[in-house]
Amino acid sequence: MAPNNRGNLFFRIFEYKTEKFVVVTNKKVGVLFRLFQLAVIGYLIGWVFIWNKGYQEKEETVQSSVMTKLKGVTFANSSKTGLSMWGPEDYVIPSQGTHVFFVVTNYIETPNQTLGFCPENTKVLDANCLHDTDCAEGETVARGNGVKTGRCNNGTKTCEIHGWCPVESSHIPPEPLLGKVENFTIYIKNFIKFPKFDVTRSNVLDTTNDSYLKTCTYDKVQHPHCPIFRVGDVVRWTGYSFMDLAVRGGSIGIAVDWNCDLDKDYSLCVPHYTFSRLDLQGDSKASVKSGYNFRYAQYFKDERGTIHRTLFKVFGIRFDVMVDGEAGQFSIIPTVVKIGSGLALMGIGTFLCDIILLYITGESSVYRERKFESMKKTQKKEGRTATACPDNLVSDCPQKQRASKEKHAVILSIEKKTSEGGIRCYSSCGSGPTATEKLCHTPTPTPTPTSDHLPRHSQDTLRGRKVLESLFVLNG
Repeated sequence: MAPNNRGNLFFRIFEYKTEKFVVVTNKKVGVLFRLFQLAVIGYLIGWVFIWNKGYQEKEETVQSSVMTKLKGVTFANSSKTGLSMWGPEDYVIPSQGTHVFFVVTNYIETPNQTLGFCPENTKVLDANCLHDTDCAEGETVARGNGVKTGRCNNGTKTCEIHGWCPVESSHIPPEPLLGKVENFTIYIKNFIKFPKFDVTRSNVLDTTNDSYLKTCTYDKVQHPHCPIFRVGDVVRWTGYSFMDLAVRGGSIGIAVDWNCDLDKDYSLCVPHYTFSRLDLQGDSKASVKSGYNFRYAQYFKDERGTIHRTLFKVFGIRFDVMVDGEAGQFSIIPTVVKIGSGLALMGIGTFLCDIILLYITGESSVYRERKFESMKKTQKKEGRTATACPDNLVSDCPQKQRASKEKHAVILSIEKKTSEGGIRCYSSCGSGPTATEKLCHTPTPTPTPTSDHLPRHSQDTLRGRKVLESLFVLNG
């Protein structure tokens, strides 16, 4: 490579290339482009920055701890065991209090069961029989309470079993035995932490009033920051009746949402509670999928050492405390990214308007010629050899647009060889739609032949034509 070429290559590193813009006076396309720009600006300011706070760095991972405590006592009057008192240690399962807990509202009690032989429940289909042959000895009763002994009980028409007797009754009390649970209270204590910002918060209100938690009950308007909830209110906020839910039980979700704007005071970072029933699908309140129950037993021995148990089939409400949260704080990085995305959307408007001008409008061919220029290799070489335009072109431009011949030639002139062998030099005065092009170099015209250079017969013809033209003028 020649030294001169290496030097040119070195200086080209510091060259700057910019785009060429074509200004088109088209009101329809111009209005469309401005409307698109306004839409992008509105989206960027209104939706991205104001509504979604796109200028903030977000954290959606929240570390949470939930502790629950229920308070309240009630009496239950069972036809089998009589009057009994139930406290939190009896009707709350598990009793230690976690984010998931169960409150008993109704139950079926089968007291003093012992291991022995008795007929199976009549509602167990696999235990129905007519003869002893229908009860295979040693076979477990499907969905039953024991193992078949091989005998059919003629009174109940069910197989005799070896198990805990008497078997459990399948009759559900039509009214909840623990209906007073509606007035019990749930104390939910929640601690959260956003590790990215090292912010820790609690749903317990910071107050110097020691009696506040002893007297307040959560209310969306009066006491939105009280962490003590009445059971009946929680069920009612899901859109269902407590008495209907208490008979067969159900599942309720308590959502604790922490949406914190850390650009504001931390005291404004408080939870919002929502309540929903989880065991129903759609609007069907009589769905077989609804309800919640399970069994547990209490064992003891009598004076003779015989093991007894009291079986409970309990119905109640399962509460799921679900914690979710998001925190945001200003950061320059997401701000710049969102602004850059908005500017990139601006390019879509330019692209759409170009498509309209290039392929839809009636002047698409004119716009296409102005937007796309094609120059042959010889023309590029000739354009680089341009030195100056004549004085008459430069003097024709307005004074404020006038330039020196040398500068005018290098920047604005393009040389093209014409078919006649001359050179045409075009230069533009002004810019945009007011620009005018001037022809400053023209090819030397071919001289028109005179009569002295024509053959004799052609000279006679030319003289005759001039005589006729003179007579036509005189007669006219």
